[in-house]
Amino acid sequence: MDRRGKVTIPTDGSFIDGTKKIAALWGADAIRDCDGTELPKNVKELAEKVYNTYFIVRGDNRWAEANPDEAHRVFLMSERTLAESAVLEIRVMNGYFPEQITPDWKNIKYWEVIDRTNGEKIKDWRADERKGIVRIENAQEMHEYTVNFMAKVLWHPVQIYNYLTNGWTCEKQKMYDPAFPNTAEYIKRRMKEWCAEHSETDVVRFTTFLYQFTLIFNEKGKEKYVNWFGYGLTTSPALLEAFEEEYGYRLCSEDFVDGGCYNTPFRVPSARFLDWMEFIQRKVTKTVRELVDIVHDYGKEAMMFLGDDWIGAEPYGKYFKELDLDAVVGSVGGGVTVRMLSEIPHVKYREGRFLPYFFPDTFFKGNEENAVAELDRNWRTARRAIVRKPLDRIGFGGYLSLAAKFPKFVERVAEICDEFRHIAEFAAHATPHCGLTVAILNSWGRIRSWQSHMVAHELWYQQIYSYQGILEALSGLAVEVKFISFEDVRNGIEADIDVIINAGDAGTAFSGGENWKDEKVLSVLRKWIREGHGFIGVGEPTAYPQDGRTFALADVLGVDKEIGFTLSEDKYNIEKKRHFITEDVAGEIDYGEGMKNVYALEGAEVLDIEFSERCKRNVNVGEVKLAINGYGKGRSVYIAGLPYSAQNARLLYRAIYWSAGKEEEMKRAYSSNPFTECTYYPETEKYVLVNNSAETQKTIFYDIHGLKKDMTLLPGGIFWIEKKEVN
Repeated sequence: MDRRGKVTIPTDGSFIDGTKKIAALWGADAIRDCDGTELPKNVKELAEKVYNTYFIVRGDNRWAEANPDEAHRVFLMSERTLAESAVLEIRVMNGYFPEQITPDWKNIKYWEVIDRTNGEKIKDWRADERKGIVRIENAQEMHEYTVNFMAKVLWHPVQIYNYLTNGWTCEKQKMYDPAFPNTAEYIKRRMKEWCAEHSETDVVRFTTFLYQFTLIFNEKGKEKYVNWFGYGLTTSPALLEAFEEEYGYRLCSEDFVDGGCYNTPFRVPSARFLDWMEFIQRKVTKTVRELVDIVHDYGKEAMMFLGDDWIGAEPYGKYFKELDLDAVVGSVGGGVTVRMLSEIPHVKYREGRFLPYFFPDTFFKGNEENAVAELDRNWRTARRAIVRKPLDRIGFGGYLSLAAKFPKFVERVAEICDEFRHIAEFAAHATPHCGLTVAILNSWGRIRSWQSHMVAHELWYQQIYSYQGILEALSGLAVEVKFISFEDVRNGIEADIDVIINAGDAGTAFSGGENWKDEKVLSVLRKWIREGHGFIGVGEPTAYPQDGRTFALADVLGVDKEIGFTLSEDKYNIEKKRHFITEDVAGEIDYGEGMKNVYALEGAEVLDIEFSERCKRNVNVGEVKLAINGYGKGRSVYIAGLPYSAQNARLLYRAIYWSAGKEEEMKRAYSSNPFTECTYYPETEKYVLVNNSAETQKTIFYDIHGLKKDMTLLPGGIFWIEKKEVN
């Protein structure tokens, strides 16, 4: 195996000799700059390929200052303010960071004042720019009011983060919006000039394109609102006017402010917001394609960083192919983000930037052991997804000089780079065996492939880890994974799907909200399940309270949630039973935040239930955590929550096979120990076993025909098996 290639490392002009040594040790064939640094002049001597960061809409403050009306805009909501008399004054910037944004007083026509107590839009108000307030006349006492105001963006949000995190003192980068014709021509002209000036650059690493995901800071310079999928910073007057002309109706500020929810992906999207998303995607595609064509004309590759200004360049959207990109790169936080990157279509290669980032918040004196531990955790979690769908390249970001101070860390990265190349050599061009096909059903479908239950990329949040663990588990399981919407269900479920999973809190886009009042959705799914397919619900699946039921498909799931309306009805189905699904469970099952007040209907089987000590197993008590139900020829499974762990990944795997009615087929290309997993590549007849733990594990390996072999895997170990070694 070639111990060189497929690895990208950062560098800067002050760390040339150190870069040469680490590049040789890690087998790096590509060099990149890091935000806030510049590449050394002799960079072509350091690697075969040079990536250079390029910002389209930030960095040229002279242009931004000469064209202040062409800044990016965002609709924001003021603090909710209580009226204690007929006159109310609201200071719109309270709670916001004045270095980031300023009210756009010139575009006051887009502002709205809303009575949040009764939902009415108020007309009797006026703005006072000098005082920075909106004054409301004839307010109703004891009603809350807000101002939806348009704001100009003064400072790029990601640079604010880097600036404050790393103590930067450089010039603060302003932004400019190519929705305005003047700036649109400028960014094309500047792209040509930059390409001509940077002959050393092989890959233009766009970081990213035109519109930053929504990242707003509070008055203390702390993050106030983060939505990695947010289209909030796309709302320039030029685009609003173009939208109205094309679509025939006008969007208002509340279409974006959304009562302060700002169209989070957890909201079931409105038709108006979906129209805006598509409109922005088409606008971004047209503009970016012109820039990519310029890059190609200069003989360079165009790479998209899946982060920063990526809004409108949806990698699973219907316009992504038209961008004609060569590559995409993104940060890897675990198996979910590996699959999010590795399955992106219409590019030549996909690169994952691994953690930890080489920043001072990790690489400080005395923290080497923790840095290595974080690296190992990140790698083990990501690797189980990589063997299923490999990335083409891996890399790191930050300041290499900081990492160089941790020799154990540097050595461990070298080992990981070799291991990655080995996996890529065997798995990159082979399709892994998938025993079944699983579809995740939510309001977004394909456009949010591997992106459901995220707030800020793959960061942990209390209210989502119990659901996000489903995707993390699936990222390394031997199943094909699809993402489908309710519209897909209405049009007919694809023939190859064996099991559908619906997971999330009631009312969210991921559970489905009002989609569950659609009789066609209910009828299509019931028929499909009764014909012999599987359905798995997690948390509050199919939740839409009506007609005495909380779960619309309670009859399928065999469980429902008590919200107080049927307390008079006794519930006797509380006996816990052992089952195929729980055979690998050792100790208690972790349901994360879980779900309260779920009870089993008669006929369902309860596999796990929690009793309060106070209730002592009386009727009307007991929280069902895991249950199964037969439905015609089909089967369903209910789980209260599923954070990622080895045991939970195995429990989900068993639930998938059982619900599909194919549990006898599970032990094919299989490893008995839940801390270990097996992937089989039929084309090459090779197997790979991975130990996802930091301890030695014993397991029974089953080949594709069910033949068994005892195995021992070292901590974090990986083991390749040829067909002949099994027979």
